Order: sequence, then structure tokens, then C-alpha cells
Amino acid sequence: MPKIKKMSRIAVIAGVIIALVLATWYLTRPEPIEVELASISPGMVEATVVNTRAGTVKACRRSNLAPATGGQIVKLWVKEGDRVNQDQVLLELWNADLLAQRELAQRQLAMSKERRREACILAENAHRESIRTQQLVDKGFISHQRAEDDEANARARQASCDAAASDIKRAQAQIQVAEAQLDRVKLHAPFSGIVARITGELGEFTTPSPPGVPTPPAIDLIDDSCLYVSAPMDEVDAPKIKIGQSARITLDAIAGKTFDGKVRRIAPYVTEIEKQARTVDIEVDFLQPPTDSLLVGYSADVEAIIERRDNVLRIPTQAIRQNNKVLVVDKDGKLEERLLKTGLANWSYTEVVSGLEMGDLVLLSFDQDDVEAGVLVKQKLDQS
Repeated sequence: MPKIKKMSRIAVIAGVIIALVLATWYLTRPEPIEVELASISPGMVEATVVNTRAGTVKACRRSNLAPATGGQIVKLWVKEGDRVNQDQVLLELWNADLLAQRELAQRQLAMSKERRREACILAENAHRESIRTQQLVDKGFISHQRAEDDEANARARQASCDAAASDIKRAQAQIQVAEAQLDRVKLHAPFSGIVARITGELGEFTTPSPPGVPTPPAIDLIDDSCLYVSAPMDEVDAPKIKIGQSARITLDAIAGKTFDGKVRRIAPYVTEIEKQARTVDIEVDFLQPPTDSLLVGYSADVEAIIERRDNVLRIPTQAIRQNNKVLVVDKDGKLEERLLKTGLANWSYTEVVSGLEMGDLVLLSFDQDDVEAGVLVKQKLDQS
């Protein structure tokens, strides 16, 4: 009996000791650190390249227009912001002298036509007279000399008629010359578009740019029905880009929206604006551009899609540390380090070839100094 009491006492003491140990462990155990975790799941991953400097929205056609000759502006048919049609007259220079020359040529043409009419009437009459004279010669009423004289006169009259026709052609050519000179003092729209800028006012003089001396154009005309983005790509990325590849376009002026595009041109040379930043310009067409909010000159960024894979295991790119290592939550809630084998990657996601399985939780951020392998962690609650 005393032995039984002694065993019970020992058991109670042992239980108290165990309880104390457990209580001490519970009270002194480290609290799990709240961290941002991401679950590994399948999805789409793209390999992309982006421009090194801001790109620019440009028009497929844009012309800096000036008259073919210099002169004083006497008529300005448009103003900035006007939409114009192809071949519409935009401005005219002083041309009173040319109008007078055209009127003179038109009067000379009218006179030439009247002279030709007169000469041809006389030629026709002389021809009939020659025929009648020949008939009289055949009957022996008059001499052959008279017939020869009338025939020579008929040929001379016909030559005068033909010469008058040449005079008409010459007068018509003079009118064409006058029209061409008048056309040189008129500025026509080479295509339909919008007038972006006008340099010059009524009464001012304008001249085309002489060789080697740039002067402001009289009118800057933009065809805004066709717009694209020109963007510089790093020379290292340029060989990966091909004409026809898909791309995404973002505009600073239209925040929060992305526009689908397609690569239309790759420059055949490298731009050396800076010796340490050599780039290749590419041009990207909008597949569906904004209808009323896109302006020429907007800054734009281009993300060319090099390759795309759907439904592959992926991890947020920011979760990958140096040497392709990640911190994964094990079954005990502690972080363990794993080495990944990766595939396609971009700024958002990276393809996981091996090293992780679907559903694994990986550490997303590394901004806490005390977070490392072996640390107990728990998912940070969404504060939003």
C-alpha cells in the first residue's frame, strides 16, 4: 500500500513537471511571422521585351507642306484644326501676273482658231476652184498653165490652214504653261487629313526651303486615320523581334488601358543616340486604336510578345531569389529553401519546370530582415 501511494505521488509529480515544461514551451515558443505568400497554380506565361525609352504615337502620313515657289500669301483657305480632303487648295500666293498671262494665252488661242477657220475656208474654196479649172483644161477651154496656177494656189491655201492648226496647238501649250505656273503658287493637300499647324499669315511671304537651309513649312498636314507607335528596343533584344509578332501598347495619356498591336517594321540599322544605349526602332500598328482620344505625339510603351505558353505551372517572378532559389512553406509551417528550374519568364510570372508542385506556398516578398529558411510563418491577412 505505501508503495502504491509512492508511485501515485511520483506520477503526479511527473505530470506536474510535464505540464510545466509544456506551459513553458507554449509561453516561450516563437510566434509565426506574418508574410505574404503566393500559391503555385497553372496559367499563361509570356516571354516579352519592352522599349528602353518612351515610344511615340506617329501618323502613317505626315507632310510639311510649302508652295513650289516663294511669294506673298493672299488667300488662306484653312485654319489649324480643319479637316481637309485630298487635292483641296490650302493657300494661294499673289498671282495677278500669271492670271494675266493665262488670259493673254486664252485670247491668242481664240484668235488662232479664227485664223485657222478663215485659212481653211480659203483653202477649201481654192481646192474647188482648182478642180473646176482642171475640168476646163480637159475640155480645151483654157491652158494648162492656168490649171497649174490654181492647183499651186490650192496647195498654198491648204498649207496656211495646216499652219493655223499648229498655231492653235502652240496657243494651247501656252495656256498649259500658264496653268502650271498658277498651280505652283497654290498649295494643295496631297492627302486627306487634319491641319496641325500653319506658319504664315495673310500678306506675309513664304518660301520653300533651299538646300541646306531648313525653314518652317507653311502647313503641317497629318493623316490621323492611320496611327502607329515607334519605340526604341535595346540592341540585345532586337534579334528576338519579328515582323508580325503580337504586342501590347500602353499610353501614359490613357492610364489603365492596354491596346493590342502587331509589329509592322523593324529598322535595318542601330541608332546611336548614346554610345552606351544603342537601340533599334520598331513600329507597331494598333489593331483597334482608340476612336476619339488618340493624338499624334503621345508617349507610348510597347511590349513585344516573343513567345507564349498556356496552362503551365507558374510562380510570381518577384518570389524568385538569386540563383533561382525560393522559400517554400513546409508541412510544419516553416520556410525551406528550394532550387527551381525555370522556363519562360516576364516581369509578372515565371514558368516552373521543376522544384515546385501545384498548391505549394512560396514567400512573395523579402522586405523583412528576420525572414529566412527555418522560420515559422503564417499568411498575412489582407488588410484591404
